[in-house]
Amino acid sequence: MKKKITVVGAGYVGLSLAILLSQHNEVTILEINPQKVDLINKRISPIKDPDIEEYLRTKSLNLKATMDKEEAYSEADYVIIATPTDFDPSKNSFDTTSVEQVIKETLRYNRKALIIIKSTVPIGFTERMKQHFRTDNIVFSPEFLREGKALHDNLYPSRIVIGERSERAREVANLFLQGARKKDVPILLTGSTEAEAIKLFSNAYLAMRVAFFNELDTFAELKGLNTKEIIEGVCLDPRIGNFYNNPSFGYGGYCLPKDSKQLASHFNGIPHILISAIVESNETRKKHIADMIAKKNPGTIGIYRLTMKKDSDNFRNSSILDVIDYIRNRSNARIVIYEPLIKENIFKGMSVVNDLDEFKKMSDIILANRMSHELEDVIEKVYTRDLFNRD
Repeated sequence: MKKKITVVGAGYVGLSLAILLSQHNEVTILEINPQKVDLINKRISPIKDPDIEEYLRTKSLNLKATMDKEEAYSEADYVIIATPTDFDPSKNSFDTTSVEQVIKETLRYNRKALIIIKSTVPIGFTERMKQHFRTDNIVFSPEFLREGKALHDNLYPSRIVIGERSERAREVANLFLQGARKKDVPILLTGSTEAEAIKLFSNAYLAMRVAFFNELDTFAELKGLNTKEIIEGVCLDPRIGNFYNNPSFGYGGYCLPKDSKQLASHFNGIPHILISAIVESNETRKKHIADMIAKKNPGTIGIYRLTMKKDSDNFRNSSILDVIDYIRNRSNARIVIYEPLIKENIFKGMSVVNDLDEFKKMSDIILANRMSHELEDVIEKVYTRDLFNRD
């Protein structure tokens, strides 16, 4: 039986889920951005994700987008919350305002709908919301998606976790499984607080792995050793594995920085070293990169792309932004940026030069978090720690 599902938020998480579910159900996306609403209704993806673009273009989806709250909420069987929860340093916690607002609006228009929180939230948040709003109709289900591959990760999920041990929780899991291509998927029904912890500890582990191989690379670089040979030798151990091991300028993006900080805040009063050290290690790495550049005393430093990953369409919370700040504190060199996503000529007081040939010519050294064939003709100018040509 088809379900009526409302997904609130048309970012990577919300849009990929909406497409997944609209293959077999009636799905409405509630979005505050009119441009996104218009694009989705024209079957054009507002974000860069090959599978999302293809599915919108070629699949028969029962999907629409709207800005009308009453239309979106009033008849929904399920309301899925996929709004952003940025980390607020002043509170040392996620800003969950948007999630709380959606819960409030859902209950105003439709108290029968089951609210499914996909936004990443602090540990214990769901139980607090149930008590605050005096409803049992809220469950948490963590997402495990990569930016740029969000729909792929929904079609081929590593696991489905629902933060409730009940029959309706299993129905929710089957709803997500229904549209997936991969059918042999582990389904885990847990408490809501355990599900919240699964999300944060998963991302903290990934951040720790990035930090580990970056520290290995810093050691090798300063000792004059071959980082690639060391990593290959270490990762042949099947317990470690040859993946997620390519050095970088530090982990960044939307999830790993904020989730590792949120988890560290939960350890207040709990004996620990490692969790807080992950955050510290990442800052140390970015400072090391800045130090290495400043020591070369270049006249003009070129920054090749601000994006974290190849083919990404945004650079929010990118580690290179912090590296730039550290460089500016250490060097008086001129900094120029090559970033086609920026249409202005100035970014944070630095020149944007999107003529690639001119950019290469004027740069004494070029920082590239990820190497590109576009830089092969000036390889002698390039400073990168990308050893395996992958994210």
